[in-house]
Amino acid sequence: MPANHNPIGARPARFRRERVLIVGCGDVGQRLARVLAPHTRLLALTSTPQRVGTLRARGITPLVGDLDRPATLGRLAGLATRVVHLAPPPGEGGPAWWRDPRTLALLRVLRRRSPPRSLVYGSTSGVYGDCGGAWVAETRPPAPATPRAQRRAHAEAAVRHYGRATGVRAAILRIPGIYAPDRAGGTPRERLLRGTPVLQAEDDVYTNHIHADDLARAVAAALWRGQSQRVYNASDDTELRMGDYFDLAADLYGLPRPPRVARGTAHDELPLMLLSFMSESRRLLNGRLKRELGLRLRYPTVAQGLRA
Repeated sequence: MPANHNPIGARPARFRRERVLIVGCGDVGQRLARVLAPHTRLLALTSTPQRVGTLRARGITPLVGDLDRPATLGRLAGLATRVVHLAPPPGEGGPAWWRDPRTLALLRVLRRRSPPRSLVYGSTSGVYGDCGGAWVAETRPPAPATPRAQRRAHAEAAVRHYGRATGVRAAILRIPGIYAPDRAGGTPRERLLRGTPVLQAEDDVYTNHIHADDLARAVAAALWRGQSQRVYNASDDTELRMGDYFDLAADLYGLPRPPRVARGTAHDELPLMLLSFMSESRRLLNGRLKRELGLRLRYPTVAQGLRA
């Protein structure tokens, strides 16, 4: 048999290689690309032509398109064997402010041709709303209280409907605060340097975290091992109130601990966005992440992650 003969059914390796499309290829998307690079062909949607060269230099094939302009997305149809959707919803909505039109635009184009084998959507743990500090499993019904979280909840529902309608294994990761020492804005150092207050102990809330590298590995695991229409809390093992988190960081950095204020006076001293985070308290259970996705956290606690 000639050396270059290809038996029926045996395709060249370049055609068997998985094609992973990353929609929203920011910091976490690029970390994911590093995890997947040895084994997959990587593609990324970008709405910024100036990023084309940067993506190519990192071994990612750029596709110029804009989720806010659905007509630019046509080439995504049937292109990838697996899709990761990490793009945020619009910051503001129109009349249907609770909808995420970007997710809807992506799902419409993915329906046009052969669907991917799996889809992973990066949501937020904010869809749970305020849980009064309780431990929260993925079975808890969403109760989003902010417009941002409500748009994420709408996107989750659309993704799960798409999975049921097409047979695609669509997994949802509910993501808390992302940090990493090498991530822009990924540590509390700048906030500590500004001296931004935190709530006094009796008013404080529980907060949840995930190291950006562990999150990238969680996304990769969900692409291959995520169950159909399954939700996963993508959080580490830390059980910590917000003020204690900043105290821990201040001690690690050798900086002064932040001042503490009562909730009743916080409205006069803190921006609205920060106040919205301080109005919700929950502790995420991550058992599914470990059992079903087989993820072993490299940074189980924020203390380990910040020291690294």
